[in-house]
Amino acid sequence: QVQLVESGGGLVQAGESLRLSCGAPGRTYTMGWFRQAPGKERVFVAAIRRDNSAYYTDSVKGRFTISRDNAKNMVILQMNNLQPEDTGVYYCAAGQRIIQSSLRSASAYDYWGQGTQVTVSS
Repeated sequence: QVQLVESGGGLVQAGESLRLSCGAPGRTYTMGWFRQAPGKERVFVAAIRRDNSAYYTDSVKGRFTISRDNAKNMVILQMNNLQPEDTGVYYCAAGQRIIQSSLRSASAYDYWGQGTQVTVSS
């Protein structure tokens, strides 16, 4: 059974940065980050495939970077210039054999972490 554990959330002011980490089950997995704001559905933020190709939702391009630390089996989401609309619970997800067109779909991922809260004040 794959277990994912996120860390690194917190409360910051607009313009500041946070770094989220998640233990990855292995290099063959596609890893994704999703965000869920109160009362809203879980939405795609970023993903990285086994070949290290990275994908982002438009609102975070140029501010967020997803990467792998293979030595530590970790996936990192570096979030810079955070804005209040980035607030939510961030979930790490893992899946195998996810085609590119499905990367942004939560249903394509098999395993999920418990989530970490990110709050950005204005």
